[in-house]
Amino acid sequence: MRRRFQSFASQEAEEEESIDVTPMLDVVFIMLIFFIVTASFVKESGLEVNRPDANTANQQDQASILVAIGPDGDIWIDQRKVEPGSVRANIERLHAQNPQGSVVIQADEAAATRHLVSVMDSAREAGVNNVSIAAQEP
Repeated sequence: MRRRFQSFASQEAEEEESIDVTPMLDVVFIMLIFFIVTASFVKESGLEVNRPDANTANQQDQASILVAIGPDGDIWIDQRKVEPGSVRANIERLHAQNPQGSVVIQADEAAATRHLVSVMDSAREAGVNNVSIAAQEP
């Protein structure tokens, strides 16, 4: 009889020593999902651009389409080089995904003005009225 009692007592002791980590893992996964959903991702145009200085520069919050123009006239949208003839189609596609967003053009200081005007015209022809040019505050 004593042995039976000792065996039950030892089994209970073994069960009490182990910790169930399942609820902790559930909480960790829920927190991970929360942080992934609420994270804001920074979009980059795919080209490092030396932007000109401007005293009247202000922050643009709803920039969903970033277009970069390199010093030699290369046009980059979503980290890939785009031909000048297909800029309008790319902006139309991206604008359809986020109609409230705007177009921000990051033109290099050494880029020709004709490339900047060409991209601005393409954005307006694509139906985007909110077109901005990126600049640095001095």
